Amino acid sequence: MLKSFKALPADPEELRHAAQGLLDLAKSQALKIEKLEHQLAGHRKARFGSKSETADQLALDLHEDRDIGQAAHAQQNDTGPADEKPEKRKHSRAPLPEHLERQSEVLSPGKTCTDCGGSLRPLGEDVTQELEYIPGRFVVREIIRPRMACSCCDAFAQAPLPSRPITRGRAGPGLLAHVLVGKYCDHVPLYRQSEIYAREKVELHRSTLCDWVGRATALLAPLAEHIGKVVRAGPALFADDTPVKLQTGKKTGTAQTARMWSYVRDERPWCGQAPPCAWYQFSVDRKGKHPAAHLKSYKGIVHADGFTGFNGLFGEGLATEQACMVHVRRKFVDVFERTWTCRGLMPLL
Repeated sequence: MLKSFKALPADPEELRHAAQGLLDLAKSQALKIEKLEHQLAGHRKARFGSKSETADQLALDLHEDRDIGQAAHAQQNDTGPADEKPEKRKHSRAPLPEHLERQSEVLSPGKTCTDCGGSLRPLGEDVTQELEYIPGRFVVREIIRPRMACSCCDAFAQAPLPSRPITRGRAGPGLLAHVLVGKYCDHVPLYRQSEIYAREKVELHRSTLCDWVGRATALLAPLAEHIGKVVRAGPALFADDTPVKLQTGKKTGTAQTARMWSYVRDERPWCGQAPPCAWYQFSVDRKGKHPAAHLKSYKGIVHADGFTGFNGLFGEGLATEQACMVHVRRKFVDVFERTWTCRGLMPLL
């Protein structure tokens, strides 16, 4: 349009028409420039993050390192006698938990005086408490079932073997629980647990632990199904998915992005009486058919983000959608930050 105007028209009507066209063009270009600036700011933020990283942004806890160094220096310089009066503490110690087992050791000076040989009588005592840790130990539980025979009719009798988690398995329920907690709560892989047990001279191969974990998860499947029923029985639930790395097994070090779907029932914010609980489901991809299958017959309110995979949950005769206000707030924050960044100003937060 600009090339068509080599000179301004002389007619007033044509001049007004040309001016209006230029205003419309400037307005459209300004909107386009603003849109491109917002997109560029978003790409820069996603690729590079903040322009500068301070100690606060990196969350470096330098106070811990300083305190550790001071404690090490104090330990090196602490060469005085044990009965010397210590320095005043900067903070009071909390009492040790009452539920812990107490193992007392009495250090007596004897019953006679070392100076004159007279008998000593008690005046009181000083109690020094020390928190100690004794590593867990393995034990072999033997189930002995005598075989009995009747002296009259030659009939045999023997007590039945009690129920065990794994039939013909050698792992007790306590050991299975310890392995599961170590893997799924403490995030200790099974091969590391195998090495830890080997230091106790108990050889448990990784394949054996894998077999135990697999059989234990099968035993816990009814419990997981019951938790799912409890979650879906509520009037509202929260849904979300988390990416997890899944080893493909085709090539060492290769992994694909799988998904862990979480559905939470928590009625505490509106003083509900039901206890909070969470139900987890796994899938190898992020297709919308997975949440649709998980919440197939659910008719309550689903609080979720704007992921299109959740769209299959909502509709006539289906669940009711409740948008996530946190994600909505993020959009306003992004627009606010980009607006100030494009103008070259720093917002006062």
